[in-house]
Amino acid sequence: MATDDFFRARLDTMIDLRHPLAVLAGQLPWDRIERALAPKFAHQDRPAKPGIVVDLLGEHALEFGGGVSNAGRPRLSIRLMASLLYLKNAFNLSDEELVLRWSENVQWQFFSGMEYYEPRLPCDATQIGRFRRAIGEEGLEQLLKSTIETAVEVKAVKPAELERVIVDTTVQEKAIAHPVDSRLLEIARHKVVSAARRAGIALKQTFVKEGKELRRKAGGYAHAKQFKRLRKTVKRQRTILGVVMREVQRKLDAQTQAIAAGGQPEREPSGPTALSELQMWLQRAERIRTQQRFDKNKLYALHAPEVECIGKGKARKPYEFGVKVSLAVTHKQGLMVGARSFPGNPFDGHILSAQLEQATNLMQDLGRRPTQAIVDLGFRGVDGDNPGVEIIHRGKYRTLTNQQRRWLKRRQAIEPMIGHTKSDNRMERCWLPGALGDALHALSCAAGYNIRWLMRAIVRLATRRLSCALSDLILWARISVPRLAHALAGPMNSALGAIGRLVGLQMPSSNDAGQLGWAAN
Repeated sequence: MATDDFFRARLDTMIDLRHPLAVLAGQLPWDRIERALAPKFAHQDRPAKPGIVVDLLGEHALEFGGGVSNAGRPRLSIRLMASLLYLKNAFNLSDEELVLRWSENVQWQFFSGMEYYEPRLPCDATQIGRFRRAIGEEGLEQLLKSTIETAVEVKAVKPAELERVIVDTTVQEKAIAHPVDSRLLEIARHKVVSAARRAGIALKQTFVKEGKELRRKAGGYAHAKQFKRLRKTVKRQRTILGVVMREVQRKLDAQTQAIAAGGQPEREPSGPTALSELQMWLQRAERIRTQQRFDKNKLYALHAPEVECIGKGKARKPYEFGVKVSLAVTHKQGLMVGARSFPGNPFDGHILSAQLEQATNLMQDLGRRPTQAIVDLGFRGVDGDNPGVEIIHRGKYRTLTNQQRRWLKRRQAIEPMIGHTKSDNRMERCWLPGALGDALHALSCAAGYNIRWLMRAIVRLATRRLSCALSDLILWARISVPRLAHALAGPMNSALGAIGRLVGLQMPSSNDAGQLGWAAN
């Protein structure tokens, strides 16, 4: 084997270079990705600190530590980390599973730009999350944009097809439990008590034992449909939560006044952020304690206050708890050209302009922009907000042309794409914190979907080229020496049939197969 290292073989000699992932590794614009993401990791200038130095000549004013900081260990390759993000969402893996499988999979290592097989982990699993936060929403849009440009470069999609898109919305659920009043009240009590302890506040009574017993009773009464007893139990939980919160607030005010008067608190907080965290948990606990059944903007999870309750009209799941996400795919081929989260559960029609704006930004280097949007009835009445874009939905059916009606028949093609994005690319549940995590997760899932789409497109294009080559050989053999080709038809028929079944082609007749076999020989 040709190798620069005598004891190790190169990855390109160990794998099948016709594998779709290996082909895709040579097609993605890694140089452009690295140039776009490199400024996020550049060392920043730090200001100089003034100081005074005393020596034999007297006192001198000097500045220390100015210039570009070189602190920290050398960063990992941007291509390696970007490829890990691609693989994570393309194959629906957690960070821990991803790094373990990467160390065993030579195809993945070749895709990541490695030259030799590495049995070690590529990085710690936590570094993937830090890299994702560092590049932010703009960096993940660059990863999604690179997949769109690659699809055009390999001719899997025509540039003109990018101008007609299908737009729809779905719910990206958050990693929370189903909101139940008794459970939320018990968690709020526990969070307030723990935060008060870290802030150095000793409580007279924490209701730990009674809180657990009330939570157990509430679950039993709800299961037995004894709603009168359930309401009484939940009322008691609200009472003890209020008792704890009022005691914490009294002692917190007394501690603040003592510090303002020059005194010292009885107990020092465990950290510099303990008091601010206590105020945060008190505010959220107050929302939980006072909210009623039919209130707006309720709090459904203590750790994720950005979660909304969204009803999409599904019989199997009337309500979903998460954030609304809009997806845009090309009308003909189904390539994903946009993914964006919209906190606050806005009306579908009001987010169409923002979604088309994102798709336009992702296509700007290709010189294309969406000019036709096929949508459902949730996007009615927004033609004035989207000048230059032809919005097609079945509410305009009488005024549509025959061609537009044919386009409208394919609107529901986005529904299975949404389903695959959820089940195959991790959009079904978002584990990233905050509204920023929702936006990053939606873009990561779209990029992973496009990687899978490109792998299938590479196989489809290779099969199409092989089919064209077979047809050309058959035609050439038929024109050149038809008699000899006819004589060799029988022996070559079975072999060519096996080849056809292998690549999934519809093989020609026995006479044509014999002519092709002679030509191949």
